[in-house]
This record gives sequence, structure tokens and C-alpha cells, in this order.
Amino acid sequence: MRFNSILWKEWMVFKNRFLSTTLGAVIGPLLYLIAFGWGIGSAVQVDGVSYTAFVIPGIVALNSMTNSYSWVANDINLSRIYAKTFEAVMVAPIKMSVYAFTRISTSAFRGLYSALLILLIAFAFQIPLPLDWYFFLVLLLNCYVFATIGFIVGLLVDSHADMAKISNFVITPMSFLCGTFFPLERFPIALRTAFNLLPLSQAVSGMRLGFTSLSSLFVPLVLLAYLIVLMPISIVICKRAE
Repeated sequence: MRFNSILWKEWMVFKNRFLSTTLGAVIGPLLYLIAFGWGIGSAVQVDGVSYTAFVIPGIVALNSMTNSYSWVANDINLSRIYAKTFEAVMVAPIKMSVYAFTRISTSAFRGLYSALLILLIAFAFQIPLPLDWYFFLVLLLNCYVFATIGFIVGLLVDSHADMAKISNFVITPMSFLCGTFFPLERFPIALRTAFNLLPLSQAVSGMRLGFTSLSSLFVPLVLLAYLIVLMPISIVICKRAE
């Protein structure tokens, strides 16, 4: 019941901010699509497909990452430091584990919603994508991983100005170094190996290649491993804040 209450509260916030949330989620990726997709378009082929078809899964993964992360990170941080509404959560009759999981879930759902908007644009322009159960499984896990990271960062960072620094040193580099806009094979092998360990690299790879054999299960297993490690950490940190 408490899970449903928090979920309902987040739904009402999303409903009241539906237009601004939708526009904010779609404008950035649309600019990426115009600049990198239509700007280069079918004039360039990568791995045997047009660059537009190649870059769309990367944009979907990138968009789901940034939105899943930023929504919960900024909201938790602001509620702790400025609005002081997080104190009301601490004295409410609700387990911190339930609160943490619900906030992470709602932020992951928002990331998923923003990704679906990009897929609708791609569908409208008849861009071929490997949309199957595997694609959406990897997408959902990607949303949960970065929503959990955002929740942890929002609790740990004690200055809202430092939130931008975290994004500049963690989120922004992953946006460009995880195979989003070009294949990781272009990097030297040492860098390629390091970048392959990042969750966004796995998400982009899985969403781009799709399920081809049992070896493809490596991607969701890696993302699930990240989630298994990060989720308990987020709950512990949330309980300490209590």
C-alpha cells in the first residue's frame, strides 16, 4: 500500500508536468537525430546499415540513461538540501527500502517513457530497429541501473552545485565514449576494454545487435549484476539518511 501511495504521488507529479516533461525528454534526442542521423543519414554506412539506423539505438540508450539518472538525482538532492521535504519521508511510517525502490522505479519508468518517445519518432520515419523482447529488457535494465545511480548520487552529494560536476565527470563522458555515436572498435584495445565495462556500453551493444544467440544474454546479465550491487547500496545509504 505504501508502495502504491508513493507511486501515485509520482504519477500526479508526472501528470501535472506532462507537457514540460515530454518536451524536455524529446528535444535533445531529436537534435541528436537531426545532426547525427539526418545530417549524415544514408550517405554513411556503419556495420552494414545506414548511420541513422546505427545511431538510433545509441540515442535511445543515451536518452534513457540521462532521464532515469537526472530526474531522481536532482529531485532527491533538492528535497534534501533546499525544500527539506526529505525530512518528512524520514519520519513517515514507511520503510526506507520501500521508499528507495519506489523512487528508483518511478525514475526508471520516466526514463523508459522518454525512450519510447524516441522510438515513436523512429517509427514515424520508418527507421528499422531490432524491436523485440530483448531490446526492451536491455532498455528497462539500463533505466533501472542509472535510476539507482541517480538515487545514490542525490543522497550523497551535499551541494546542488556539485550535481553538475558529477554529470560532467560521469554521465557526459559515458554519452560519447560508450559506442553511442560510433563503434567502440575505433578505440585502442585498452580503452575499448575499459569502456566496455561501463553499463551504457553494454546497453548500447545489446539494443543495437539484438538477441542472436545465448551469448547475447551476457549484456542483460552484466546490467543485472550492476543492479544487484547498486540497489542494496542505495537502500543502505537511504537508511543512514534516516
